[in-house]
Amino acid sequence: MGCVVRVRRKQVQHDLHVRVPRISFRSLGSVALRKAENIHNKFHFDFYSIDFNEELVALYGGSLEKQTEFVHACIKVILKSYKGQKGAPSNVAIVGHSMGGIVARALFTLPNFKSTLISLIITQATPHVAPVLILDSYLIDFYTTVNNHWILNEETLRNITILSMGGGFRDYQVRSGLTIVPSLGLYNNTLNVVTSAVPRAWVSTDHLCIVWCKELVLATVRAFFDLVDHNTNQITMDLKKIMTVLHHHFVTYSEKDSEDNPETSVSFPGSAATWSEINTYEWTYNSPQFSARLPKASYFILPLPSEEELYSNLYCRTTNLESSDWIYGCTLINQSVCQEGIDLTGEAELLKMYKIVNFNVEKYSSFSHFVIHVSKARVNKQFRMECEYLTVKSRTMSTPITNVLSFGATVHRVLINSTGLIHYVQLQDFNEIYQAFEIHVESQCQSLHGKRADVYRFHVPWSHEDSVVTTSVPSSTVIYAKLHRARPENDSSVPELQLHTTRNCQYEITIRTSFCQVLGQLFRFHGVYLPTYVVANILLVFGRQLIHLHNEGNCLDFTIALHAAAKPYKVIPFVNLAAFLLRYEWFQDVWSILMLPEIDILILNEQGISSSAISILLFVFGTAIVHWSGIFFSLLLKQLSSLWSLFQRPSVVKKENGLISLQSSCVVIFFIIIIWTTCGAVALIFGYFLYLLKVISLQASVQAMKGILNLAPRVETVENIPTSSSVKEEEGEGEEEDTSGTASDSPEESDQLNLECPNWLSLSDVDDAVDTLKIYITILHLLNWMMLFSAPSFIYWLKNLRYARRLNPDPCDIVATILVLTMGILINSHSTSVKRSKLLKYTARIQLILVIAMAAFGLVHLYRIPYFITFSLALYALCCLI
Repeated sequence: MGCVVRVRRKQVQHDLHVRVPRISFRSLGSVALRKAENIHNKFHFDFYSIDFNEELVALYGGSLEKQTEFVHACIKVILKSYKGQKGAPSNVAIVGHSMGGIVARALFTLPNFKSTLISLIITQATPHVAPVLILDSYLIDFYTTVNNHWILNEETLRNITILSMGGGFRDYQVRSGLTIVPSLGLYNNTLNVVTSAVPRAWVSTDHLCIVWCKELVLATVRAFFDLVDHNTNQITMDLKKIMTVLHHHFVTYSEKDSEDNPETSVSFPGSAATWSEINTYEWTYNSPQFSARLPKASYFILPLPSEEELYSNLYCRTTNLESSDWIYGCTLINQSVCQEGIDLTGEAELLKMYKIVNFNVEKYSSFSHFVIHVSKARVNKQFRMECEYLTVKSRTMSTPITNVLSFGATVHRVLINSTGLIHYVQLQDFNEIYQAFEIHVESQCQSLHGKRADVYRFHVPWSHEDSVVTTSVPSSTVIYAKLHRARPENDSSVPELQLHTTRNCQYEITIRTSFCQVLGQLFRFHGVYLPTYVVANILLVFGRQLIHLHNEGNCLDFTIALHAAAKPYKVIPFVNLAAFLLRYEWFQDVWSILMLPEIDILILNEQGISSSAISILLFVFGTAIVHWSGIFFSLLLKQLSSLWSLFQRPSVVKKENGLISLQSSCVVIFFIIIIWTTCGAVALIFGYFLYLLKVISLQASVQAMKGILNLAPRVETVENIPTSSSVKEEEGEGEEEDTSGTASDSPEESDQLNLECPNWLSLSDVDDAVDTLKIYITILHLLNWMMLFSAPSFIYWLKNLRYARRLNPDPCDIVATILVLTMGILINSHSTSVKRSKLLKYTARIQLILVIAMAAFGLVHLYRIPYFITFSLALYALCCLI
């Protein structure tokens, strides 16, 4: 989705769609309309929303290029509609949510696109770095084209400013680390923020909330109005001003107009105001009671400390102060009255209820005094002002973090006896994304007059992802410290906890590892890679079953094979070894000769989220998922087979059955026609359910065969199994011997005798049928994941069926064609034919190689997993034939 925003004079016009996904644009438009009315319609903004029919482009990348061309056409139509009007605009600003942001950046890759058509791009929860899930090659190819274009043409595109907002930890769909715009950093034209750090918002948002969050809408509209060049009534093209305005509204808000010069020269009224010199290094001022009016404006001057006093900073904060200009630096003073000064209010920062300044004294050594102004206007609320000179080193404490593997058992404590207003606690060695801590801050005050509030800020110096907490005093507060981005390699800074405290209070800070938060970080950053390890475990099971079938003549149960084959050391060390060897040029040359793609773990290394320990942990998680899904699936098949037996009489599984029959050939041809006329995913889904019915039927037949064998005499062959009628005749004649035993009295076993039984049935027949069923079940597990990977294409095709019958491009067509041909053989296969195969041994061994290759190349590029599954099943189909 996207929003095209432009400035226009005269009549107010809002062309807005009112569908639910367009809530963000209705919010932007309505707020902008009110603000335009407040300034008497000197200028206003027109908002246009572009409807992409809610296509699932985050999962299917085949339509991204079409969407980009559509946006380009919309921009040209919008600008053309103002042609001939006075002051007609020549460019637009774009607000893009989610994939709309990447489409906005993709406009510049079009061969006939003029970069001057866009002046500003604001993206909300847009994954700029890479797609969240790479489920087809079209998606990653699109991203590669866009990011490479912006990096290689950074100088050409330096006049295009991008603001990217991430939703924070509440956005479970797009983690904020992906919302950073890739660039070489040569030009200051991008700003990446997390909503928890945006002034006057300070909240994390989910993926949809970010588009209609009131605080963010207000910040966006204010920024648009501040970006207007009053000479042209259009959005300014001055890059420096654009970045200044965006920093003002989305990083450090000072409540001073961002258009004003942050350091404006001012003259003071002299004797017309009250002047007081503060000779202490700690100062507090409380205003009169509510609705009081000061007789004169008051100015308090604070002399800069001398070099011998070693104070490094001046820290001041106010609450409820309505005046926008309140702190200055004095350049000319006469008899304790400042004559001229520089307005420093623009250096102030809004932090929850506080306006704060934290001046480095050395930077302002040209001033003789700092001046604090209290207006004589009516005071609607009682306000408080506190200042102090301090030495940052004396207020900074450093503590090591607890080990991640301590699971909260190890605790580090920091005790602060606060005599000042601000303290810093640096968290050493806190630089990895899998680290997460619970910080407990408990405050106690012996004597406290009136209500006081503290502000705690967790500050990450290499990223705008701070989180702010407000609490009363005394209180007990919990802060969860975790990162959206790992620390860059060339950065030595450390995160810190900033405590804006109350004087004469004691603060006890307890830091421990939060096991739940660590797990949350692991799944947030690595959960999308779990499917690779799940499929890897299933392929290992498949290989183990085939090895046992070749060596011992029978197939292992799914769960037993999983416990025997699921060993991380068989897979992960080989992937890490290849990644290590790629550091050497000779191995890189060999790699390029083999035309192998980049190992996915190297991509994770670039993002700073890779670790061997995490790979092992994910493999173990994958094993657990396969184990429990195997148990659940086995129980489900038994229940479905019981239902099947009620409607369909089970038949004995034949050892020798034609692999290629006329019926199966017709079905395969029908499916291939479906693939090339509609969508490959449709054929895969139909083929899956056909195979599922085959497995259910086989399960029912095996249960019936076991029942027959249990009723037979304990000999190898049971040619003379009495029928139910003969049993009744023998009972009527009163014979003492009963060849069928007493089991015929059971209704369940009596029903099993109604099965059409062949002339002979042996234990080996049942064993072969059981082996066949076990292999069928494992293949069905693999087909389950084929279904999941093809689901996005199927949903996209189904949503757009009224527009086009065939999905073009189709990411599943090749895989679906091969798999349909393979399933035509597998659906009639039997373990006896596989045992005799000359390829069985090699097919079983190749499964491990496939797993290693999949862990190397399919960890991030999930669309490659179906190719590995298809190759494995195609090899097994060859075993059935040869």
